[in-house]
Amino acid sequence: MGTRLTVFNQKGGVGKTTTVLNLGAALALRGAAPLLVDLDAQAHLSSILNPAASSSESLFAYYSSGKPLRDIARPVRFGGELVPAHAELIKVDALFGKGPDILNRLKQGLDAGGETKRPVLIDCCPMLGVLSLSGVFASERVLIPISTDYLSLNGALALDRTLRSLEHVLKRRVARRFVLTRFDGRRRMSHDIARQLEARFGAELCQTRITETVSIAESPAFGKDIFSHAPDSRGAQDYASLLDELVTTGFFEA
Repeated sequence: MGTRLTVFNQKGGVGKTTTVLNLGAALALRGAAPLLVDLDAQAHLSSILNPAASSSESLFAYYSSGKPLRDIARPVRFGGELVPAHAELIKVDALFGKGPDILNRLKQGLDAGGETKRPVLIDCCPMLGVLSLSGVFASERVLIPISTDYLSLNGALALDRTLRSLEHVLKRRVARRFVLTRFDGRRRMSHDIARQLEARFGAELCQTRITETVSIAESPAFGKDIFSHAPDSRGAQDYASLLDELVTTGFFEA
């Protein structure tokens, strides 16, 4: 049974989309066929993996007219499928409110589509709203990327408080891992933040660190994941190691 994993931080620019993209590609290299779900109205993941979708061919069609997710999903070049986003997703909060029905809608759609046997990766926008909370409600796990700056650290701490506040609603603790991204070992700040996270979260902090490299930064501009853009790079090694760690520690089942 594949794991559903939501990638989220209440700050932008920390590598959420890059992490979903490259973990998806790493899974495909292992023979899995992951489903990637783009919950961000900015649709960065969708623009990297596929040409722009109309609103009727995107996740918005599921929310607005109940179009099944399996009818929206598109194949991606490295294997697996993508449920693409659209700018219309920004209307979901206003159109449907914030009640339990809408918060559970994504989970219901994944369940109805039989998405229990393959891994599902969910990319969230940085705002705490209906869509990002839907990603949390739909998942067994949350992965929180933290770039090595203090604003990103604050965003992760805020998200940890949010997840704790949701426990009485979900009737469970949301399993989570924190992963350092854009890590530069030459900068003292990188090590300071790593020490703070380790002291606060202990084993919930991944040992793997995603090094800040040019290849990771430039690969989306070519519409590629790191493994197809620079397979021998440090970035490819780091994302392969991250998937290995998540699987071997039992946090993620491919």
